[in-house]
Amino acid sequence: MSLQLFYHPLSSYSMKALIALYENGTPFEYRMLSPDHADNYAKFAGMWPIQKFPILLDGERMVVEASIVIEHLSLYYPGPVRLLPADPKAALEVRMMDRFFDNHIATPQQKLVADVLRPADQRDPLGVAEAKGKLETAYVWLDKVMANRTWAAGEEFSMADCAAAPFLLYAHWSHPIPAKHEHVMAYLARLRARPSFARCWAEAKPYRHMFPLGVPAGEE
Repeated sequence: MSLQLFYHPLSSYSMKALIALYENGTPFEYRMLSPDHADNYAKFAGMWPIQKFPILLDGERMVVEASIVIEHLSLYYPGPVRLLPADPKAALEVRMMDRFFDNHIATPQQKLVADVLRPADQRDPLGVAEAKGKLETAYVWLDKVMANRTWAAGEEFSMADCAAAPFLLYAHWSHPIPAKHEHVMAYLARLRARPSFARCWAEAKPYRHMFPLGVPAGEE
């Protein structure tokens, strides 16, 4: 099998790539990164000293960063679900929304997680407050955008939704989306019902207890 994905089931960026693979039923080999799979981790670390995952190995070619993994799949392993539109103007909107979820949802959410992992005397309350404020601002903006859209970039599921599904859910776990943002909450519900993400979320279940900020009731 030529495609190998180095990943962890709990990782939001891993889920982003997995959603794309599952959407089109693309065959690949799972290369889980965990203490129980030391050989996978050794190969991963040897290929990519930055050690950020997921990475996709396509034969001898290494593809890093989840968005680029999805673009690579769209170019070399296209399927019935086109995650990047053929029209370049429509594709630009998808890429913009993909960047929004990466930079303005995932990044501040991960700040909240990273802070709780620090020793108590090295935590950053100001940075945490700023990250929460950034999420609140992003929620407000997204609620307006989603008032007239089914999916992130319009009426078709795309790469941007692959990003939104895990990032929004973990953001909601970390700094809850206010109920008044009904369009965001409805969008998150649609994402959770999407079979590709539902599959990822089910695969992550054995590891959910590892979420550093605690697992909300009913999500165990």
